[in-house]
Amino acid sequence: MVHSLADLARSALDDVARVVAKLEIDDFESFAQAIAGAKTIALHGLGREGLQMKGLAMRLFHLGLDAHVVGEMTTPPVGDGDLLICSAGPGDFASIAALTRIARTPAPQLRSSRRSPRVTSRTTPTMSCTSRRRPWPTIRASRSVLPMGSLFELSQMLVFELLVLRLREIKGETAATMRARHTNLE
Repeated sequence: MVHSLADLARSALDDVARVVAKLEIDDFESFAQAIAGAKTIALHGLGREGLQMKGLAMRLFHLGLDAHVVGEMTTPPVGDGDLLICSAGPGDFASIAALTRIARTPAPQLRSSRRSPRVTSRTTPTMSCTSRRRPWPTIRASRSVLPMGSLFELSQMLVFELLVLRLREIKGETAATMRARHTNLE
């Protein structure tokens, strides 16, 4: 069955709207407060969700926060008062588990990436996602017209942009102050 481009777009946007509507506001606010209160923020993700994490790092920088992408040569060491944000849509990855073991966190007894705030998604019935309360926003997605993990990545981008709007409010920033931190080397 052939669908029009407008119908496919409407379906994709409806899918994303359903995902974001399930966002737990208390978790979202806790995540925003954790970012706002961190001295340094290090972000990591793999593949296309890694690109979303880089986009969030850029926006956090525009907000005047000390944000860095793990693996870039200008990323400083992390320690007390810093925040490591890892994204692992399908669950734990060896690289993310290794990073969270390296990072010094207030809860060193925890042994998985659950130490770091993250946005998670369940886009298929096989993805793991528990009902236990977490200190980060949890997004539970269902089937989508979008291919593969695209619903996760698109939802992740939208949630990150909503997070930036909340952080802008918390930090007393404006569109103009953010724009002033945008590179002029483009």
